[in-house]
Amino acid sequence: MSHLRSPAVAGSFYPGNAVTLAEEIDAMLADARCRNPPLASEPLPKAVIVPHAGYIYSGPVAAAAYLRVLVGKGIITRVVLLGPVHRVSVRGVALPSACSFETPLGAIPLDVEALRVLAGVPGVIVCDQAHELEHSLEVQLPFLQRVVGPFTLIPLAVGDASPELVARLLEMLWGGPETLLVISSDLSHYLPYDSARLMDADTVRVLLGLQLLTSHEQACGAIPVNGLVIAARRRGLVTRLIDLRSSGDTAGDKGRVVGYAAIGLYEEEAHV
Repeated sequence: MSHLRSPAVAGSFYPGNAVTLAEEIDAMLADARCRNPPLASEPLPKAVIVPHAGYIYSGPVAAAAYLRVLVGKGIITRVVLLGPVHRVSVRGVALPSACSFETPLGAIPLDVEALRVLAGVPGVIVCDQAHELEHSLEVQLPFLQRVVGPFTLIPLAVGDASPELVARLLEMLWGGPETLLVISSDLSHYLPYDSARLMDADTVRVLLGLQLLTSHEQACGAIPVNGLVIAARRRGLVTRLIDLRSSGDTAGDKGRVVGYAAIGLYEEEAHV
């Protein structure tokens, strides 16, 4: 591991200029605080499910989740980030061979020792092509850099894999409060606004009950989401809906929308 992964969607999914990017994220966090402020005693989530479209569309919903992560600044030192592959067919879960991932806000070092351990798990492969152009992971990184501060990253691009494999990897990496788990997934795709609201509400109801999704039509990241659900059940996590909207609520028309949810998962003793 000697090279870095350069950003692929800076300047399209989010601003490519560092100052503009930081200002945009800060503005979305401020808006989330006004719209849906955390409770003073609200605990740090162990895991969050966040959307991954262009910031103009899904950024406000993602910001609501990351606002809850902000209390972990100085505590969180490692982020395990999983998202579905969109551009490359992958059998299993793909690791990069890079030593760092770069965004306009700087380079993020990877936890290379953890990646070496994961590489020995059946169903896990090293595939840089799966990461090279993948936006589901990349769009989370500037948010994390802004709210967490310095951290090491374990990026996992999930293809045709079993949720049980994903759950096993999550449990291997679980750690303590220093480790945040982030699952990147949108919900329904390209339904009329009212139809999407009904489907997404049902999907969220399933997830809040820690039940498994049955279709990628519910969420493009159904496999990593289901892996988290399995691990969360075993670990006794509790769930909370933070935000639920669609592109029809943020920046798109209502004819064909994409659904977005921000969901927090908390250790049981957190009493959410």
